[in-house]
Amino acid sequence: MPAPAWLAQRLEWFQDLKFGLFMHWGPYSQWGCIESWPLVPADTWARPDDLRAWTERGKDIARFQRDYFALNRSFNPTRFDPAAWAAIAQAAGCKYLVFTTKHHDGFSMFDTRQSDYRITHPDCPFSRHPRANVAREVFDAFRARGFAIGVYFSKSDWHCPWYWCPDFPIRDRNPNYDTARHPQIWARFQQFVYNQIEELMTGYGKVDILWLDGGQVRPPRQDIQMPRIAAMARKHQPGLIIVDRTVGGDFEDYRTPEQQVPDAPPNFVWESCLTMGDQWSYKPNDRYKSPRQLIHLLVDIASKGGNFLMNVGPQPDGELPAEAVARMREIGEWLAVNGEAIYATRAIAPYKEGRVCYTRPSSGRGHPETVYAIHLWPEGDDAPPRQIVLGSLRPAPGSPVHMLGVRDPLPWRPQGGGAVVDLPAPILANPPCRHAFALKFYHSTP
Repeated sequence: MPAPAWLAQRLEWFQDLKFGLFMHWGPYSQWGCIESWPLVPADTWARPDDLRAWTERGKDIARFQRDYFALNRSFNPTRFDPAAWAAIAQAAGCKYLVFTTKHHDGFSMFDTRQSDYRITHPDCPFSRHPRANVAREVFDAFRARGFAIGVYFSKSDWHCPWYWCPDFPIRDRNPNYDTARHPQIWARFQQFVYNQIEELMTGYGKVDILWLDGGQVRPPRQDIQMPRIAAMARKHQPGLIIVDRTVGGDFEDYRTPEQQVPDAPPNFVWESCLTMGDQWSYKPNDRYKSPRQLIHLLVDIASKGGNFLMNVGPQPDGELPAEAVARMREIGEWLAVNGEAIYATRAIAPYKEGRVCYTRPSSGRGHPETVYAIHLWPEGDDAPPRQIVLGSLRPAPGSPVHMLGVRDPLPWRPQGGGAVVDLPAPILANPPCRHAFALKFYHSTP
C-alpha cells in the first residue's frame, strides 16, 4: 500500500538528510559493557569472559542483574555538555540525531513520571544537575543547530514489573509470563508504554522521527496497540515519521538494516545504522573504524539511495571519546568539499563499479542529467590516482567534468561506454581532499 502523500513528502525530506548521528548512552557506560543485553540470561554472547563486570561477580547472573540495575545510583556525568556534542556533530556534517531516551534496560534518560528508574530521580546523583533532563537538553541543543530530531525508544523494558514480572523466572528478552493468560498485567504495560511515548511527544519540542526498537514487541503475543500509539504521537507531532523497526506493516515508515549495507539498492526507504567502533555503547579502547572507512561507508550507502546513521557512544563522564571526535572532524572536512555529491542525492544505475560510486541529485535539485562519480581511494593510498575510469556512465558531448573543490574542468575522453578522466599535475600535487574524489558532469543519455 503506497504511503499517503504527506508521508511520501516527509520521506523524501528524510532521504535528503543522508547522514545522521546515533547516540547510545546510559548508566551502562560506566561498565563499558554492551547496553542492556547482558541482563538477558539466554543472551550469553553479551557477557563475554573478558567483561570485567561479569567475572567480578563470579559469572552469577542474579548478582550481575542486581548490580547492573543499581548503576543509576553512581551515574553522574558532570562533564555532559550537549552544546559541545551538537557542535561536533555539525562539524562532522551530520544532519539529524537519533538519541536513546530509553534502552531495553528501562532506564529513562528523560524526566518520565511513569517510573522511578530515571535520570531525574533522587536515586541518581546526576538528578541534582541543572541539565539532569538529558533528553530535553540534547534535543534542544541539536535543534538549535538545525538538526532533525529522532527519539529512540525501546518498546521492551526489562526493569518494568509489567514486562519482566517479579512473580515469574526470567529467561529471555520477552515477557516472562504468558500475556494471554495474564492480560491484566499486559494491559498495564500497554498503558505504561503509551504514557512514556506521550511524554516524549509533548514535553521535548519538535520531533521528526520516533525510532522504536525492540522488534519482538509485536502482535499477537506482545501487542502494544501501535495504531493507538501512532495516532496519539502524530496528533502531538504532525508529520512524524515512525520507525517500528523490523516489524513491517503500517508503522515501519523506513527500514533500518543494522551493522550492514545492502549489496544492491533496495526498493524501499532505508537507513543503515552502524557503529563507529565495535559496540553501540561506550567501550574503553574500542576499535574505531578509520576516517577513510567511515567516509567510504557514507559514499557506498548514498550510492545505493540510503542514509548512514553513524553511532558514537559517549563516555560515562558525558564527554565524547577523543578518537571519535577526531574522526568526526575528518569526515566533516571531506563533506565540506564533497557534500554536494552526498546530500539530497539518490541512486543511479549502475550505482557502483569497482572503486567508483555514483549518485544523482534528488528531484528538482539542479540539472536533471547531473551525475556525481565518487572515486574511493584504496586504504593506505595517500596519493591520488592519475586517472579515474568511468565504466558505463559517460559525460554528454561537450559537458565539462569538474572535481568538487577544484575550479577548472578536467580533461576527459570517451572509452567504451564510459570515459577516462585525467587528473592534472596540480591536483596530484595538491588534492582538494583525501579518501575519495567526487566528479560532477552531465550524463549522456543513450
